[in-house]
Amino acid sequence: MSGGADRKLFLGGRLKRLRRQLALTQTAMAADLGVSPSYLNHIERNQRPLSAQLLLRLAETYDVDLRDFTAAGGDATEAAVGEALTDPVFQGLAVPRHEVIQAIQDQPALSDAFLRLYRAFADRRARDSGAPDPDSPADWVREYLQARKNHFSEFDLLGETLAEALESETPGEPFEARARARLTTRHGLSVRTLPAEVMVEWTRRFDPHRRRLLLSETLGPASRAFAVAYQLAAAEHAAEIETVITAAAPPEAARALLKVALTNALAAAVLMPYGAFHALAEESGYDLPRLQARFGVSFEQAAHRLTTLSRPTARGVPFFLMRVDQAGNVSKRFAAGAFPFSRFGGACPRWRLHSAFRTPGRVVTQIVETPDGGRWFTLARTVDRQGRDAFTEGQDLAVGLGCEISHAHRLIQARGLDLSNPEVTPIGPACRLCPRHPCAERAAPPIDRSLAVDDWAKSISPYPFATG
Repeated sequence: MSGGADRKLFLGGRLKRLRRQLALTQTAMAADLGVSPSYLNHIERNQRPLSAQLLLRLAETYDVDLRDFTAAGGDATEAAVGEALTDPVFQGLAVPRHEVIQAIQDQPALSDAFLRLYRAFADRRARDSGAPDPDSPADWVREYLQARKNHFSEFDLLGETLAEALESETPGEPFEARARARLTTRHGLSVRTLPAEVMVEWTRRFDPHRRRLLLSETLGPASRAFAVAYQLAAAEHAAEIETVITAAAPPEAARALLKVALTNALAAAVLMPYGAFHALAEESGYDLPRLQARFGVSFEQAAHRLTTLSRPTARGVPFFLMRVDQAGNVSKRFAAGAFPFSRFGGACPRWRLHSAFRTPGRVVTQIVETPDGGRWFTLARTVDRQGRDAFTEGQDLAVGLGCEISHAHRLIQARGLDLSNPEVTPIGPACRLCPRHPCAERAAPPIDRSLAVDDWAKSISPYPFATG
């Protein structure tokens, strides 16, 4: 039996937090789980491990996702706390890794509180130094999407249902034609493609008074299809989107941006129905060109959809995704898994995400190791900015996609590599936080937060209307 299978799970702190969230006494929870109160007390105090049988009972009794329950949990992951502890304010403390892990496991609420306090301190320090406000509406939306692990099961179900209806109404037609027909017949909306000089800086625009969606001729087929899917999602399921927004309770300034992000997520679920997309991804070894061809989407749209495959009965590889420009500004970061994104800086320059600009349109792969010892299989490729599909050759964004190396054997891009003894490049979550690397003295790439509201919406949208 493997060492992982023999590993004992001491999760008393998480079990205690779950019990308190459910407002249960030890006696009541013990009765629900069929154990004695004293045995439950021993588990909560980490004097006994949490057995596999008891974990299954927890899942069945309280509808607990075992992956979430046994993962790092909460905001306070090992990577996040470790990142905070590298701040110069903690210089000389040298908190060992095992103490960080034990604190997160035994005192998850206190660890979350520490992380929240540090983030408030770091944000205040940034404001006092004259840096842009990190608590922008776009950041709120990004963190909300990450808290949901970029997965909205309700939208996936709605998307599959709508995709089936489109196929039954106009079988055999391309997606864009089916969606345009439904917009016209069901909602009285027309779709027009206009010259670039008429649209000026817009790539898409909805005119509610004349009931028409205007698209720029600069949009390529994938971007045009997604724009139509976005409008159809907004027309068909406005009430459901509003329900999710209300439950999220965003700040007023972030409400419009959250609506854009959620509508994009629903549009992707219509264009790339969960069941069919997941099935082809598994069958093809997560072959992005095949996914693009089957669903008529761009590289970035397909890559982003891969980060959303967290349906409990049909989970995909837990990917993370990051998008940067040539200056290092990060405009996207999403993860279905636990990649240690830095909140306080950009991506490490040793990651080939940045060197992808030297080989436009070509996928480059790399196995990286983060300071916590985690290893990740990654691939990166350049894509075009919005509205440049047809007339501009410049490729000035790069998308990085990756997963833990334990999942890499499922990917076609990793075939032929020695994953048991790979060539590894050590990277850090951000340059200023990575003292072990030669590039540690360099400043972290800037993050541009001085964006207009419309640019904010484009930057946080999971599926931009025009990508490479």
